[in-house]
Amino acid sequence: MRHGRSFLILLAMLPVLLTARDARAQAAPAATEAAITAAVDADLPHALELLTLAVDINSGTLNLAGVREVGDLFAQELGALGLRTKWIEGAAFQRAGHLVASKPGQGRCVLLIGHLDTVFEADSPFQRFEPVSDDRARGPGAIDMKGGDVIIVEALRALRSAGALERACISVVMTGDEESVGRPIAVSRAALIEAAVKADVSLGFEDGDGRPETAVVSRRGSSQWVLRATGTPAHSSQIFKPEYGSGAIYETARILSRFHDELSTWENLTFNPGVIVGGTTAELDTDQGRGEAFGKNNVIARSVSVTGDLRAISPEQLRDAEQRMREIVAAHHPATGAELEISHAYPPMAASDGNKALLAMYDQVSRDLGFGPVTADDPRAAGAADVSFTAQHVEMALDGLGLMGTGGHTDQETADLRTLPMQAKRAAVLIYRLTSGR
Repeated sequence: MRHGRSFLILLAMLPVLLTARDARAQAAPAATEAAITAAVDADLPHALELLTLAVDINSGTLNLAGVREVGDLFAQELGALGLRTKWIEGAAFQRAGHLVASKPGQGRCVLLIGHLDTVFEADSPFQRFEPVSDDRARGPGAIDMKGGDVIIVEALRALRSAGALERACISVVMTGDEESVGRPIAVSRAALIEAAVKADVSLGFEDGDGRPETAVVSRRGSSQWVLRATGTPAHSSQIFKPEYGSGAIYETARILSRFHDELSTWENLTFNPGVIVGGTTAELDTDQGRGEAFGKNNVIARSVSVTGDLRAISPEQLRDAEQRMREIVAAHHPATGAELEISHAYPPMAASDGNKALLAMYDQVSRDLGFGPVTADDPRAAGAADVSFTAQHVEMALDGLGLMGTGGHTDQETADLRTLPMQAKRAAVLIYRLTSGR
């Protein structure tokens, strides 16, 4: 009887014991996350100093020495956190190269993506980090994306301070040619793709649309097209006769008009003709975006060249757009011809279920930290980025986690420094939850 009574007492106490156990299980992660956020706040002066140092080094894509110098700066920071760093030389793709860092660990492997270069070359007058108020500062690459690189470092530093980095599987790739990708692309993006193949999750630290209440689950790709049209030269009085036809300029106008009329309504698809030259002779340098043409009003145009870009939201949309563009090009006016060349730089990153699930995790992190909800941004609000090369190799990808601000790619590029600790905390806690199995 005594044993039966003891059993009943234990049975009655079981809910209490289970509740206590659950409370202890929940308390440990909560304490770790509190330590992570406290570490970010404590290290903020160092973060601002690192941002200033990075921005003050000119690292325009073609300033190879400057890109390497910024890479050395971040290699020192990542190495001090226990990551093994190496520099991937870029001679094979005519660029400076890339910084790669990694450490083994347990749970999901997370790839953190940044870039070292900016659009401001060594001859740009915009060169220095300059505070404009207590919480804002101008500087070349401050938000695109040296601020994002700093957030990567600060998130990892906070994890290490809280004892949560040692067991985490982390890799970092900071490319040196995001603003002007080296060729061939298969070589220039080999290190990034190799890291993605080994990862489960990729996080990009671009600034997205500049609003901390959004993140990027899908990015449009970036492709280039070149249209070359030909006509039969003759005196202008003979135009439209069957043997002379409509000429190269009318043929080009037909093609561009049909591109506009048939494809401009496709959601999130854009195709912009940027430069056009035409006449009796026409030469277009597609790399430099310059051309020369000669012709006369009384001569039917012999040739036209046009170059433009093409941005699609998914591989399927890109394929369908290419097919329709080629069909339009092939339906020639009489006595004319045309050919279309399309080359691809950045692939599209579609809004996969995995990406949406990762956004939901990030949104929950933000809410738990008191920063409010995070929703997906409009894919037309941001350009192409390195995260797109990783998307097909990982379960989940998310971008737009960097330092926020305004004026990117202009001499008014201004960082909102208030978002630096917020973005570092969000990233650090997200990485902690991903790598600890939460």
